[in-house]
Amino acid sequence: MNTVVFDLGGVLVDWDPRYLLRDVMPGREAEMEAILADVLNHEWNLARDRGDSWPAAIDALVAQHPQWADVFRAYDERWAETLAGAHQDSLAILRDLHQRGVPLYALSNWSAQKFPHAEERFEWLAWFDGIVVSGRVKLVKPDAAIFHYLMDTFDLRPDDIFFVDDHEPNVSSARALGIYAHHYRDAAALRADLRANGLLGQEG
Repeated sequence: MNTVVFDLGGVLVDWDPRYLLRDVMPGREAEMEAILADVLNHEWNLARDRGDSWPAAIDALVAQHPQWADVFRAYDERWAETLAGAHQDSLAILRDLHQRGVPLYALSNWSAQKFPHAEERFEWLAWFDGIVVSGRVKLVKPDAAIFHYLMDTFDLRPDDIFFVDDHEPNVSSARALGIYAHHYRDAAALRADLRANGLLGQEG
């Protein structure tokens, strides 16, 4: 292995819709959790990450649940407030790899319409040799097709790659393709795994 491929949200980026919705819906925690479980859930966000239109989706939600129209509009218009910043411990690992000259790529499920917020905010995205954003290529993890897209685009082989992701289905999909995949839970375990595989020295 000579190349590290990072997921972004949950590994390097601290993203959570609650950061915004607690401001939009103060004192309505149970109602907010119900919306996140039943409406603005993983499946809804994954469809946006696949490239579906935000405006059309928000209009549909407003029509279906008019009592939450203000919540849905805020989720679209103030989406940048769902980003709390970077996870500094994992960002330190990315910095160490970058300074060692390790080839770095990002493979992220992220809406093409919302990813510019990350590009504006996180200057360290420039450390990557390439970034595949699901909404831009209309493919999403855990589908094997997006891993093949990454490898074909950047001339990578499965045994070149150390892949980092916090979502188990994505890890399983990568492993099924012969890619070494680290299921991210904390930075210390990631650093140890990178060292064990020769991608970081003992000082890194």
